[in-house]
Amino acid sequence: MLEVQLDGASKRFQFEWIFKNLSLALSQGNSLAITGSNGSGKSTLLKCVSGSIPLTSGKIHFRKNLKLISESEWFSNLSFAAPYMELPEEFMLEELLTFHFKFKSPLNQISIEEMMDIMYLTPHKSKPINHFSSGMKQRLKLGLAFFSDVPLVLLDEPTSNLDKKGIDWYLELIAKFSANRILIICSNDPREYDFCEQKIVLEDYK
Repeated sequence: MLEVQLDGASKRFQFEWIFKNLSLALSQGNSLAITGSNGSGKSTLLKCVSGSIPLTSGKIHFRKNLKLISESEWFSNLSFAAPYMELPEEFMLEELLTFHFKFKSPLNQISIEEMMDIMYLTPHKSKPINHFSSGMKQRLKLGLAFFSDVPLVLLDEPTSNLDKKGIDWYLELIAKFSANRILIICSNDPREYDFCEQKIVLEDYK
């Protein structure tokens, strides 16, 4: 059982506080929406939770079965999907999935073929990622996040580049693959996070 705890988490760039004195606790089965205006720092907070950028002050603790996890091991317990996340575009789809799942176990032993079917990408299995449309790349990013067997899933603007059909597909992913996980979603679009049990507005922590 993974628990993520923020104690007085604060981040400042030069003289501007992005967020300050944010405390919360999440455990598997919990979902949190981080909302706020564009440029308010939602992505920065998500990157701090992932361990990719440090806090200015305060602490973030990961505990698994009550045992503290070192920051260098956070990555093995989480997956991340964001519009700005880079994919290795020289890989073909099947190649990329095979490569990714050398480092992360697939959830429920789902096969590469099943993943491609769920993402509606099977006809493109031998196509390089740099030939994918922006919507196809976003479906792939979300698939990599949800199909990885990790207890924490971090999503930043998850339906970016998705049309109405793609948004419905995203909500199906949530329904099928988010059980017993911590889900943290940064968004301004209620369709992306309406189902979350907890919501915070980042401007409340300036």
